[in-house]
Amino acid sequence: MQKVLSMNTYRASTFSYRAFLAFKRLFDIVFSLVAIIVLFPVLLAVSLIVAIDIKAFPIFVQLRMGRDNKPFKIFKFRTMLASAPADVATRKLESDKYISKIGSFLRRYSIDELPQLLNILIGHMSLVGPRPVVLTEADLLELRTRNGACSVRPGLTGLAQTSGRDKLGIYEKAKMDAFYANNLSLSLDLRILIASVGYVLNSRDIQEGSSSLSVKKYKKERSA
Repeated sequence: MQKVLSMNTYRASTFSYRAFLAFKRLFDIVFSLVAIIVLFPVLLAVSLIVAIDIKAFPIFVQLRMGRDNKPFKIFKFRTMLASAPADVATRKLESDKYISKIGSFLRRYSIDELPQLLNILIGHMSLVGPRPVVLTEADLLELRTRNGACSVRPGLTGLAQTSGRDKLGIYEKAKMDAFYANNLSLSLDLRILIASVGYVLNSRDIQEGSSSLSVKKYKKERSA
């Protein structure tokens, strides 16, 4: 996969840009640490419920692509049965065959993503950025590499997640990811965070891979 320089590379030497990146990282550390402490009873309760429901270790660890195309291990609450194929994007699966009852609820309100607060604290991720995808999503990763979207840390939420979420195709997602990477700013992060609250509370634009249009849409995009 050929690497292409990000369009925002020219800003890397400017003081304001470097200051924003430092502030963004500091905010990520403080927010994730406080959130882990405050939500610890919730995280523990969800872990126990998932373990009982799926009869497996509640935390799911998977390789995802990080900044500068460097893979990292992401943490999630397990929402699928142990029989689910590993390292396959949900949009390519008939996912309702594998998602547990509790898992469906966790995914609907993005509760399954809460363990990624640890990824943010470690530095693998940021609160806001392009969502990290599995390494087998070569098509989307190639598009991100071409447009420079891989030059920033992946996020717990992002522009694509507040602009159509699962209803977006890979080209639309890559376009949103590129716009974010090339227009980093505090105001953009704040808009995405505020919009994310509404998306999560209302379960907007969630579309699992199953027999839904997402599989058909994926196959159509691949054949185009």
